[in-house]
Amino acid sequence: MEPKIKVLLVEDDQSLGFLMTEFLTSKGFETILCQDGLTGWKTFDSQSFQFAILDVMLPEMDGFLLARKIKEKQPDIPIIFVTARSMKEDKLKGFSIGVDDYITKPFDEDELFWRIQAVLNRIDLKHEVKVEFIQIGNYSYDYHNQNLCIGNDSRRLTKRENEVLHLLIQNASRIVKREEILNQIWGNSDYFSGRSLDVYISKLRKYIQDDPAIAIENISKVGFLFKIS
Repeated sequence: MEPKIKVLLVEDDQSLGFLMTEFLTSKGFETILCQDGLTGWKTFDSQSFQFAILDVMLPEMDGFLLARKIKEKQPDIPIIFVTARSMKEDKLKGFSIGVDDYITKPFDEDELFWRIQAVLNRIDLKHEVKVEFIQIGNYSYDYHNQNLCIGNDSRRLTKRENEVLHLLIQNASRIVKREEILNQIWGNSDYFSGRSLDVYISKLRKYIQDDPAIAIENISKVGFLFKIS
């Protein structure tokens, strides 16, 4: 329904690289995996990317040099370093190049996802790659202007309504966990935020009720599923 954020992943551990690629793809990213720094650079130089995740210790060209070359070509691209080393000197060197964040092996996949989201939220990259309108059943949805239309009827969404709807649409046909919505939009997943989310879901259901082909299904004690039939 919209362009995906394209990620360059450079990781020389084959098993970890495949696992990370599979995970990032499941989260909606278009992911290109390279297994050494030189191949990573050639791939970056020949294609268009919006995000890079680089191992520090790489064959052919280490992560520091690769990050420096990437930043020289595309200064605004966000980069996260994945490393087995947690030395202060390495982190300072990476930050001096312009790396946005570090994550140390071993790590939880969800931690990586939320670190990526935090960087994207800071730089507002997701807004830069949005298309103007998304067609959802009989509705036309304009994320930029927080507008939901059907026929001649138009509704201006609140900021939070807009963010909740957009997250569900991005993950259409996939269960989005309550904690994922709350942490990304509210910044926490406490009881009161959870009750607030339920209110917003109820409002959004009313807004889309004129098209029976789309629905927000509640998955008990898990999350929500945006369905388009």
